[in-house]
Amino acid sequence: MKQRWQDTAFDIVNTAVLTMLMIATIYPFLYVLAFSLNDAVDSMRGGLTIWPRKFTLANYGVIFRYDALVDASIMSVLRTVIGTVASVLCTAMLAYSLCKKELFGYKFFNSFFIMTMFIYGGLIPTFILFKTIHIYNSFWVYIIPGLISAFNMILLRTNFKSIPDSLIESAYMDGANDIYVFFRIVLPLSTPIIATIGLFVAVGQWNSWQDTLFFTVDGKLQTLQYVLMKILNQTEAGAMINQMKASLARRGMVKVTPEAVKMAITMIATVPILCVYPFIQKYFVKGMLLGSVKG
Repeated sequence: MKQRWQDTAFDIVNTAVLTMLMIATIYPFLYVLAFSLNDAVDSMRGGLTIWPRKFTLANYGVIFRYDALVDASIMSVLRTVIGTVASVLCTAMLAYSLCKKELFGYKFFNSFFIMTMFIYGGLIPTFILFKTIHIYNSFWVYIIPGLISAFNMILLRTNFKSIPDSLIESAYMDGANDIYVFFRIVLPLSTPIIATIGLFVAVGQWNSWQDTLFFTVDGKLQTLQYVLMKILNQTEAGAMINQMKASLARRGMVKVTPEAVKMAITMIATVPILCVYPFIQKYFVKGMLLGSVKG
């Protein structure tokens, strides 16, 4: 069938707009990557695009000699893995429970958890609460407050309600209990939405740094993003420059600039979480649609 000129024009405009959006999205990432891999002194001349003029790994070498960075990276990985698994599991169990209309206080509990999306106690009451339940300045301050998300609960509950009742009832008739139904039937049938929510939670855990600032004082609990924030602040204040110069002088390394170090740290903080996307991409779009079209 011959294509109309209106359709051809639409395809051209659509392709051009999407191409510009792709460039606008990818270019900053490629620029930061090129900057981090380029000689720091050469980068100060400007004119750098998406390809390093003088390739070097010196910027990354300085970072990996920053003692706190390795420990902070390990802490970020731990809180991301444990926090994501625990949050998805607890939120899914809550969502499954709130699917049961015969649950005592069904309407109250649904309204109660939804209200938490709009009401926040504030920083000081939260700080006092964490001190009272003894999670202040401990690893659990990264895990326990994020175990339940009302927004994610609504998405999961909506998806669970779409599973045919006859399937679950047949499992009950065969002698299955709620735990068996939840882990062997409900969760396997909800893989797309589980993967999508898992990605949301993992990105949030990986990028979080304010809980480290407000609720911890132990240096061993510092996360990668928090250390990155400190380095950026120190760099802007000029303190990092003196520290780096002294460090370089001691180690006899080549010169780097704070700007180049910031770019390298940004790449180190960004690349690990980007590596997760290809593995769950096939679930991501389907999971988003499941959460958006069901009432």
